[in-house]
Amino acid sequence: MWAGQSKWSKDNEPMGEINVTPLVDVMLVLLIIFMVTAPLLTQGVNVDLPDADAPAMQQNVTPLVVSIKANGEIFIQKNSILIEQLAPRIEAVLKQKPGTPVFIRGDAKTPYGKVAEVMGLLETAGIKKVGLVTEPHR
Repeated sequence: MWAGQSKWSKDNEPMGEINVTPLVDVMLVLLIIFMVTAPLLTQGVNVDLPDADAPAMQQNVTPLVVSIKANGEIFIQKNSILIEQLAPRIEAVLKQKPGTPVFIRGDAKTPYGKVAEVMGLLETAGIKKVGLVTEPHR
């Protein structure tokens, strides 16, 4: 039997602990990346939504968002369109992705008649259910 000293002394023993500093650095970088990119993921056009006390909806499918600005300008997602183009474009989207939910984001200052006109055009395009997007009370 060999009774010599081991090559490890007390000062040179390997550490039995995990160094978490690189892990923390990577997690902080990921956190910053997600915090910067999250606001960029919102859909639609910037409109001043009316306030309501409705609960938030949980969706698994990306909805089709029709936005109406106070001046009557209409957008599908972020693309401006004429009101005459609304029904044909919605029909084309529904042919590709049937069952896509449709939401209307109407500015708080948009006349009700304009929102009703858009809802009528959506109905002619084959949409039976339309969600109205609001903001919680501030």
